[in-house]
Amino acid sequence: METTNTHGSKQAKQKYIFVTGGVLSGVGKGITAASIGSVLQAKGEYVSIQKCDPYLNVDAGLLNPAEHGECFVTKDGAETDLDLGHYERFLDIELTQKNASLAGRIMSELIASERAGNLSGKTVQLVPHFTNAIQQKIVEAAEGSDVHIVEIGGTVGDYEGLAFIEAIRELGQKVGRENCLFIHVVYVPFIGTSKEFKTKPAQNALQDLRSFGIFPDAVVVRTETPAPENVARKISLLSGVPQDYIVDMPNVDTVYRIPEIIAKSPLHTLLSKFTGNDTEPELGKWNRLTEAVNASFDKKVTVGLVAKYMENEDTYICVLEALKAAGWTLGVDVDIKWINAEKCGDDDFAAVDALVVPGGFGERGIEGKIAAANYALEHKKPYLGLCLGLQVSVIAAARRSGLTDANSTEFNPTTKHDVVYIMEGQAGKESTGGTLRLGDYLAVLTEGSVAANTYGTTDIIERHRHRYEVNQRFKDDIEKGGLVISGTSPDGKLVEYVEAADHPYFLATQAHPEFRSRPYKAHPMFLGLIKSAL
Repeated sequence: METTNTHGSKQAKQKYIFVTGGVLSGVGKGITAASIGSVLQAKGEYVSIQKCDPYLNVDAGLLNPAEHGECFVTKDGAETDLDLGHYERFLDIELTQKNASLAGRIMSELIASERAGNLSGKTVQLVPHFTNAIQQKIVEAAEGSDVHIVEIGGTVGDYEGLAFIEAIRELGQKVGRENCLFIHVVYVPFIGTSKEFKTKPAQNALQDLRSFGIFPDAVVVRTETPAPENVARKISLLSGVPQDYIVDMPNVDTVYRIPEIIAKSPLHTLLSKFTGNDTEPELGKWNRLTEAVNASFDKKVTVGLVAKYMENEDTYICVLEALKAAGWTLGVDVDIKWINAEKCGDDDFAAVDALVVPGGFGERGIEGKIAAANYALEHKKPYLGLCLGLQVSVIAAARRSGLTDANSTEFNPTTKHDVVYIMEGQAGKESTGGTLRLGDYLAVLTEGSVAANTYGTTDIIERHRHRYEVNQRFKDDIEKGGLVISGTSPDGKLVEYVEAADHPYFLATQAHPEFRSRPYKAHPMFLGLIKSAL
């Protein structure tokens, strides 16, 4: 049946691309899926994308960031896996709840439906009920697009992921195999002692996938360095995938080069055949971006990231990418120096050109973050506060005004000067998921303020993820300490932005502007920081 998509084009059938992974997790499925999408976009296709995660969590809100990386928030308040950040940066689209499907949420909805009597007393099983529910989520997320890309989280063969693999196999039968493309991403290690690439793990991963009834159309081979041709030949022989579609994907200087690599590989030929679109992709913006990434700029700034998660860069990946994007846009080398919030002092702050305090939860490292804000106020050091970064700056200002025990009730529930306090209706929910202020909120900026001048407007929308707010009962003390409130919610009740008067650049927001930054379209707050750091 012919359908009309939301952008007005017509197609006979919805097309699906499924990206799975083998050998190990973190192999690059998300970047691969996003890069394929960007190539299809550059060919004129309307692309949608989705992450299906087998975790039995309802969302990513309560997952440990040190283990799983950043929790990315969509415009409608979904707390999701960091891969959705990759999707948004590569595809420059704003995703929603439907673009992230975790097993826990699908399962809870299925059980709720059974409890409501909607399954007519049937025995509820993984197959067909749970697999059908997964397929329904995929079909709903695909609506309106030419091609819908689905990344299946985890590694093929994991117990928790079997239902998702079965679901996409069944969906391939239902919509027609010609309307589905299966791409498997595997890792091929190089053994230094024998100086050879070992394909056995990849062979086993492909055997696992084939044993579940899915015969991939292409294999993306992740390697540390370019692999010799015999690697593709061996994988092809033992997987049944034509050698042309065994695509080596070694580590490169930047992930933003992957769309160019795909466009020049046989994988592009396969995508053209699959979509019936042989248009050459227009990759000008990616070419310009990779040139900027590799340019040797005359100017350089060092930005100190005051953080408590020091083991995993993925915890702050959107902040890091936003800082880099600002540098690429302005023609400045941005050197990011990690400052341990639990062990930092004035010497660490003095050694950098600007300070960034990112979002976070919990008491660990808080005094170091407050000290960073205080140093930036006192020494006129460019400062950017993101969510928690605003809250610690308010605490620092209140303490500077004489309220030496000023704090947030998150860190000191008994403080007499709760300059940051819990939102109305949030008490008792501190350890629960999905209950914060989440997603897009409107803010009104003060005319002529640094915030308004930075954005170039007074009405802005940013994404939020927090539970605590600035207590405006202490507004005079905060101002006495060197900060002014320069942006609020439209009704004036919630503080959204603060800034320092007579300062080169001290700007903090209760929001997470890093979520809306793009590699080729830097966010104004990050641009403002790098400009001031120069």
